[in-house]
Amino acid sequence: MTSRRDILKKGSAAIVGTSLAGCLGNPSGSDSEKLNLAIVSSPSGFGDKAFNDLALQGLQKAKKKFGANIQKVQETNQSQYQSVQSRLAESSDPNYDVIVLVSYNHTKALETNAKEYSDQNWMLINDTIDRPNVAGYIWANNEMAYQAGVLAGTMTTKSFSYKNSSTNPDKKAVGFVGGEDSPLIRAFEKSYIAGVHRMDKNINVNVGYAGTYTSPQKGKQIALSQYDNGADIVFHAAAATGQGIFQAAQQKNRFGIGTDADQSKTLSEYKDVIMGSSVKYINKGTFEVAKAVNNDKWDSVQGKNVLGLDDNGVKLVLGQSVGSELPQEVQKNLDSSRKAIVDGDVKVPCTASGCNS
Repeated sequence: MTSRRDILKKGSAAIVGTSLAGCLGNPSGSDSEKLNLAIVSSPSGFGDKAFNDLALQGLQKAKKKFGANIQKVQETNQSQYQSVQSRLAESSDPNYDVIVLVSYNHTKALETNAKEYSDQNWMLINDTIDRPNVAGYIWANNEMAYQAGVLAGTMTTKSFSYKNSSTNPDKKAVGFVGGEDSPLIRAFEKSYIAGVHRMDKNINVNVGYAGTYTSPQKGKQIALSQYDNGADIVFHAAAATGQGIFQAAQQKNRFGIGTDADQSKTLSEYKDVIMGSSVKYINKGTFEVAKAVNNDKWDSVQGKNVLGLDDNGVKLVLGQSVGSELPQEVQKNLDSSRKAIVDGDVKVPCTASGCNS
């Protein structure tokens, strides 16, 4: 495929709209020999201490390694994605070697733009489109959520205390807070429940959806209700909304499990209530794509890429404060469930892409 850089050097011209603010590395007027990278946020935006920030980290590593320039576009309104994508693709100063789109929320717009701008390379996170100019990267959310369920299911059956928080094994209850009720988040929910019930089928799992990825207050309200209903531990798949579950855990002297990043580190103010986090190494994926473009090896990343436990693309990590205090049985159960998934002895519900029911 002829690169968009080469085509635009020959005279195709367009200017990125003024709404695309917040660049890193001053890409406008940049050295044409450097990589020019663009990244557009998901609705939860940058600064979420999880999904978006991890995606950006991989490009920042590319900047250090290859001298790349980064255009960071904060856009939380999904209705604007088609126009934001097209303005970036039409840019000639600079023209972008790859445009990274954070989240499946971009998929519908990209279905049009990947075809319209067939000479522009795109990376789509948590979904894929069957086009030669799209690298779709999907982390096995279902596998890491299953492991979160194993952690929660193990600990709700035990009497455990750490600082001000504790569990009550008489209740045997845990919770789940989702952002939007979508196929992707339902995969988190169903897989988490399956992991919990691997440990004890009699554990009660409270489930709630906030309908948004951007409201910690709504996340907190749902988690408070679940803690009041007996939940010892609440797991979230809700981006920035999920920060509210840790606020609720502190208020109710219970525990939470984070998502995407090790949130006992990225949200260290809550480290005393975060038992662990289901981590996906999005930063490794965005760096891999940037490196492939830099080395003219687009074919190595093009298409659908699914990264799970077997690829070390996802992992359940224990919290930096609480983790070392947990009983050894926790790691034993995590290791055995991981092996069962990798060996095919356990079929995790849904797929990495989501659940349709």
